[in-house]
Amino acid sequence: MTGDETREGVTLTNLDQPLFDGAEATKRDLVDYLDAVSGRLVPALRDRALSVVRVRPGQEPFMQKNLPKYAPPWIERVSVWAEASHRQVTYALANDRRTLIWFGNQRAVEYHPALYAGHHFTHLVLDLDPPEGTESFGLAVRAAFLVRQALEEAGLAGAVKTSGAKGVHVFVPVEAGIPAEDLAAATRALGARAERADPALATTAFIREDRAGKVFIDSTRAGGATVVAAYSPRVRPGAPVSFPVSWADLDRVAPRDFTIRTVPALVEEADPWAAAMPAPQALPADLVEEGHAIPVARVQAMHEGKRRARARARGNES
Repeated sequence: MTGDETREGVTLTNLDQPLFDGAEATKRDLVDYLDAVSGRLVPALRDRALSVVRVRPGQEPFMQKNLPKYAPPWIERVSVWAEASHRQVTYALANDRRTLIWFGNQRAVEYHPALYAGHHFTHLVLDLDPPEGTESFGLAVRAAFLVRQALEEAGLAGAVKTSGAKGVHVFVPVEAGIPAEDLAAATRALGARAERADPALATTAFIREDRAGKVFIDSTRAGGATVVAAYSPRVRPGAPVSFPVSWADLDRVAPRDFTIRTVPALVEEADPWAAAMPAPQALPADLVEEGHAIPVARVQAMHEGKRRARARARGNES
């Protein structure tokens, strides 16, 4: 296959193909976007094991964790043992512009870095996932302010961004060296406190059918999980971008305000995500203690699912 262009030593191909159905953009638009914002996106990805969501013509989007064997040797990488799949995974480290351009040529649209850099966890994250509906983002914003209230009452501060879909992400930078189990516990406690502030709006119920049309405060992102990076595009209609917003402006924006066409101009002079991020913080002991008393959501949901399955089986027998 012949290349359409070479950029940073990377041969780019099929640049004028549509990116994906509903993107209203071509592969060239994606590469141009990644190139334009590389000075902002690379710092959000630096030294973090990277998973990407790729799109290929005629196929469903898929998440890629392992760096392909055909990847050029100059891409930095890190090998991590994956407990869930019991295998060693070689992740890319998107530490420079050239790596981003290469991923763009691979039709990697979404960039999901780990929440650790090197050997240290760096952020506590709460992912606010609203129910379906025309006002869903507004509900997520209201829930974000509940999280902010819980943070302030705990003596913590966080930065907020759109998810690029219909939700909101709150990031709280933490001091290096916090054990994964304490980080997870503090995240659960903050979610629970936000839920208690307005249980009619927000829920920490992990099982979808138990959410009753409320905003799900997902407190399960601690540890080895990933979250889409600030400035990452999303595989959504119009190719929106996960974008940082000040708390003062959060209820004045909409996800569609930030796309691969609009964002480059917004970050040309400054990095709003870096500017909004507080300094790393210690976790209050009482917050960690409270969280350790809250069951782990995924484990609790698994046991509850089995209990319900047994109950259904008994009902069918009768």
